[in-house]
This record gives sequence, C-alpha cells and structure tokens, in this order.
Amino acid sequence: MSSGTERIALFIDGANLYATAKTLGFDIDYKRLLGEFRSRGYLLRAYYYTALVEDQEYSSIRPLIDWLDYNGFTVVTKAAKEFTDSLGRRKVKGNMDIELAVDAMELAPRIDHIVLFSGDGDFRSLVEALQRRGVKVSVVSTVSVQPAMIADELRRQADEFIDLAHLAQRVGRDPAERAVRAPGTEVPGFVRDRPRPPRPASPPTPGAGDDFADR
Repeated sequence: MSSGTERIALFIDGANLYATAKTLGFDIDYKRLLGEFRSRGYLLRAYYYTALVEDQEYSSIRPLIDWLDYNGFTVVTKAAKEFTDSLGRRKVKGNMDIELAVDAMELAPRIDHIVLFSGDGDFRSLVEALQRRGVKVSVVSTVSVQPAMIADELRRQADEFIDLAHLAQRVGRDPAERAVRAPGTEVPGFVRDRPRPPRPASPPTPGAGDDFADR
C-alpha cells in the first residue's frame, strides 16, 4: 500500500484489461477502481487507451467510454484497422502501445508511481525507462489462470506485481448489476465512433465479441 502523499497515475490498456477480467470471470467497476487507487495516494491521472472502429454501427462499449470520459478518466483513442486473416476470420488491429508509452514518459517527472494495467511484454522497456527516471512501476494482470495473462519479462521488471484476481472484491462489478443484453458482435476493448449519448449514471459493462489482434 502506498503512502497518502505519493503521486499516482493509472495507465490502462483497455483491451488487455478487459480480456484479463473476462478470463477471471468478472467485470471491472471503474468507479470502484478509481476509489481503490485514490485510497493509496494522490491520484493525479487515470488514462484509458482503446481503439475505435469508425466505419460501422454503434458499439455496445461506447457507453463505457463516455462514462469514463465524464468521470475522471483521460480516454485516449485512435482508429483501428479491420482485416480478414488467411482463414477468413474478421480481425481488428489497434495497438495503443506507442500512445501509452509517450504519455507515461511525458508524465514521469511529475509522478512517483505508475500503475500499468496490462500484461503485454512489449511494455518491459517502458517500465525500465520509467524506473531509470525514479518512478516506481506496478503492473496489474494475473497469473491466477493458465496460461498466465502477463508476460514473464514484464512481471520481473516491475517493482510490484498486483494480481487482478486479488483486486476482484474491491474493483469488481456486482454481478447483480449487469445489464441483460443480447450477445454482442463487438471487439472487447474497441469502440465504434458515433455522436456521444446522454451522460450515463454509472459505469456500464462492455459487451463481448469478435476476435482481435495486437492488443
């Protein structure tokens, strides 16, 4: 647990966190997630990264993105690319690693502790670079499933590894609150761009759906 004066920033790889929580069998309550890390120090920023599939119908995850934008998160998006693989399966490619890394390095001089929500081994070099600048880095993913959702090299590089399974009781959404919805055809962690709907009262839960690549 961090001291109350520690300056903290959250960096959330949206597609990766969604996949990890889904594998563990629960949904993230982002309001509770903010509260959890505000209790650990001074939460300076909370970034959420996801890609947008811009040329199709409304996405079931769009209400979540709008809720985050209204409730203390900095949402960073870019256009995703859709393609069909050699087996004829629809894929979506929308890697946000560069955007996350640039923002983390820019913010590093003003914070003490970065909490990275991702198990992607490509972030190992970013973690090492932040540590050289005196920033503590915690990584949130899980080893409670097989195979583990975090790359071993990323877990070893982090100053602290936080298993998302151990946070489930504090940041998980009550299953009774889940909205009943038809099976989706959306990509977890990706959103389709359209005009913003009315401000939601509570953090929605994204739908499940298509396969995707290069999270």
